[in-house]
Amino acid sequence: MAAEGLVIDWAQMPTYNTVMSVAVGAGLILLVWLGRDLIRAPRKVVTEGWALAFGVLGLILTATGLHMTLTWPLAAGGFPFDNIIFGETSLAFGVLLLAAAFYLWTRGKEALAREDATDHLRAVARPVSVFVLGMGLGLVAIAIAGVTYQLFAAPPEEPISGAFAAYPLVEAIFMSGLIALVGLGAILFPLALRDGAGRGLRVVIGWAWGLAGLAFLLFGAMNFFTHIGLIVNTMG
Repeated sequence: MAAEGLVIDWAQMPTYNTVMSVAVGAGLILLVWLGRDLIRAPRKVVTEGWALAFGVLGLILTATGLHMTLTWPLAAGGFPFDNIIFGETSLAFGVLLLAAAFYLWTRGKEALAREDATDHLRAVARPVSVFVLGMGLGLVAIAIAGVTYQLFAAPPEEPISGAFAAYPLVEAIFMSGLIALVGLGAILFPLALRDGAGRGLRVVIGWAWGLAGLAFLLFGAMNFFTHIGLIVNTMG
């Protein structure tokens, strides 16, 4: 039964940032995991498994992110800024994961068999790190906008998250903080690829992406319930 007050025409407002959030979270966690394995024991990395994992996540994020980016506004009458916040960022991350999957599948074994495997992989990643840096700055800008305009607040009709509807700054700070963490790691990423870069940079990136990834994964999984509840409570 629809809740009194808010009614949404879901035919005009498709949403799938549930699976996008889970995929982003899994992707960030796997990047940290792979980075740790490459530093500790590069010859034991099974490149085919990582290529498959990045390929699956990259395909999901590229497909959903591309559709959300090119369909303006996807969130008709509701939250058109979602196209920028979720669509464009997911598209960028998805394409990066697909590129990583392609490289690991076609050149991974060869690269890790080299005596200078770690140095070689850093050299391979340096050109694309410029784009990673740019997206990192963009994520920080999104985080600032989230707090400034108090975005991300769930309506009271949404289970769990809707309990904070009267305090929009709470969810704005939470989501903006996660996005800023990912942005911080992306901004530091090019610095970590430099020759002689300290271990501290890698540790900061690992914690930033690892914590944000776990939060996105769990938050996205929870939203499979909360978004279904929101749809049920706001159908006309």
